[in-house]
Amino acid sequence: MSTLRMAAVAAEFGRDLEQDFATVERLIGDARECGVRLLALPEACLGGYLLSLDGGSGGDGADAATRLDPGPPALALDGPEIRRLAALAGELTVVAGYCEAAEDRRYNSVVCVNGDGVLGNHRKVHQPLNEDASYASGDRFHAFDTPVGRIGMMICYDKAFPESARALALDGAQLGVCVSAWPGARTNPAADLAEDRWKRRFDLFDRARALENQMVWLSANQAGSFGTLRFVGSAKVVDPGGEILAETGVAAGVAIAELDVAVALETARRSMGHLRDRRPETYTYAGAVSA
Repeated sequence: MSTLRMAAVAAEFGRDLEQDFATVERLIGDARECGVRLLALPEACLGGYLLSLDGGSGGDGADAATRLDPGPPALALDGPEIRRLAALAGELTVVAGYCEAAEDRRYNSVVCVNGDGVLGNHRKVHQPLNEDASYASGDRFHAFDTPVGRIGMMICYDKAFPESARALALDGAQLGVCVSAWPGARTNPAADLAEDRWKRRFDLFDRARALENQMVWLSANQAGSFGTLRFVGSAKVVDPGGEILAETGVAAGVAIAELDVAVALETARRSMGHLRDRRPETYTYAGAVSA
């Protein structure tokens, strides 16, 4: 058997790129010491997320600092920052969120790297609330091969749509990696973040996407607070049966699990294979056929 030790991170990141890289370097170093080969860092870990989801400039109700915030630094996929991330990764496969500058647009993106360079990149497709005031939208989901297996990536709200993870599974993804900056509820928030309804939804989506596609699932998330947002943490590793193998809870931390991915997928899909047993010709609505 060939087991894979993998880890998903819940941590705080902000606008100071040098401080973010110091945090990333520490997390990669700790993962390396623990024998981790696949490390998932949160959405927007290079430069921080938005201070508010009430509009591109913070909305009328935001304070002056939020309204004047220029947003995260926009980085080129082939630029020095991503090369720096790859150099830090070395023999590890590392997934990290950033703001991507491309074609005179800004995208909320996630990149997968190791010491050889970029292995894959995904631009967030589904944009909640007013996120589209700050980012252009991606237009596809795809899986790609890495030294630790075939990976499919998504970002935060992408996982609320079953089609996102299903598209990755149908493209052969063995490992789904979802990076997030998922906050607690905006209205009537729970005093105890562990009881927050948006936290419960975050966890439900993680388990459902793993189970329905019978794939290994890593979920990384921001922790702490940033601007008007209070993040739910809750990084985790989920097996193909939807069972949580490791999790951080709402605090910052690292969820580490070890699994023989090939065996876990074969075992989960042996009797009831959700991908094998699909009937796509029956999934119709308004005359269209769903993939």
